[in-house]
Amino acid sequence: MSARVLVARLDSAGDVLLAGPAVRAVAAGRREAAASDVVMLCGPQGAPAARLLPGVADVFTWEAPWIVDPAPAITPARTGSLVDYVSGAGVEEAVILTSFHQSPLPLALLLRLAGVERITGASVDYAGSLLDVRLRPGEDFPEDQPEAERALGIANAAGFVLQDDDDGRLRVTELPDVRHLVGGSPYIAVHPGAAVPSRAWPPLHHAAAVELLTAAGFRVVVTGGPAERELTATVAGPEGIDLGGRTDLRTLGAVLEGATVVITGNTGPAHLAAAVGTPVVCLFSPVVPAVRWAPYRVPVELLGDQHAACAGSRARTCPVQGHPCLSGVSPEDVVEAVLRLSSGVSSLGSRRSIGRTDGRRRRKGTP
Repeated sequence: MSARVLVARLDSAGDVLLAGPAVRAVAAGRREAAASDVVMLCGPQGAPAARLLPGVADVFTWEAPWIVDPAPAITPARTGSLVDYVSGAGVEEAVILTSFHQSPLPLALLLRLAGVERITGASVDYAGSLLDVRLRPGEDFPEDQPEAERALGIANAAGFVLQDDDDGRLRVTELPDVRHLVGGSPYIAVHPGAAVPSRAWPPLHHAAAVELLTAAGFRVVVTGGPAERELTATVAGPEGIDLGGRTDLRTLGAVLEGATVVITGNTGPAHLAAAVGTPVVCLFSPVVPAVRWAPYRVPVELLGDQHAACAGSRARTCPVQGHPCLSGVSPEDVVEAVLRLSSGVSSLGSRRSIGRTDGRRRRKGTP
């Protein structure tokens, strides 16, 4: 009988996608042991991404009061819903995946109350009896590494390893046919939205880049959520295909998979593009480190001043007047990066691939 293991990643869709290799390692089970039945514990933003991950048997959505903003109240009913689910689901073990600034201990306490016998996590703080396997960031593993590798390292510490034929890249399950949305190929996909303002390239810069790309003979598809229809209409203009509000996460993945290149910021769709193997022109605001959060193991052109005053601040709104880290990137810079990626030629200043191996793949069509 398979062991039932809970894997927790409580924040955004991009974070959950980056947990994919760790999830597959847990699902593979331990050496000379049966495969695991993985239950993924996610917040409301991350749950749709968890349903795309290979190896996930079930997804439970729960709003963690120390993660969700605005934070929900801590009540017996809220904490009890998690404890009741975990105890009723027969979870024997848990692997808590966190970023460097997060603690696994609040969740570990609730999982102990639910009867989970073995818990693994990374914690700078003394964990006492809350963790059975505790990794010390900065001591047991470096912090300046891709987030996907950090998560896989936590799973490895719990005793779970990828299968020998698993290369450790990001992956998603089978995606739908979206030819009715995008028409023929090739095309460039542009996702102008960002989860927070500090990571957004100006909308009119996006619109100008779309104009330049269409003038150069590219077809352009612009994507965004239901709340971003005005933005996507502005960016698409008269020539681009505006898919604002017309895709869920699974459909968006298929649109990005069919693209020659994706243009986006350091936001969830950048990681979704990496999960489907599409090169990314990433307008990367340095509020978080690129070495940890850039698109993983695909060809990447990283644009933006990575040494700007906001670097490492984790700011949601740009603390520097004029947003210079990204506003200094011109539409022409983006078009040149697209041309380099679509031709398979990298600039000297680009980060060709973030991760353990080069992310080159078969080049998709060009105009």
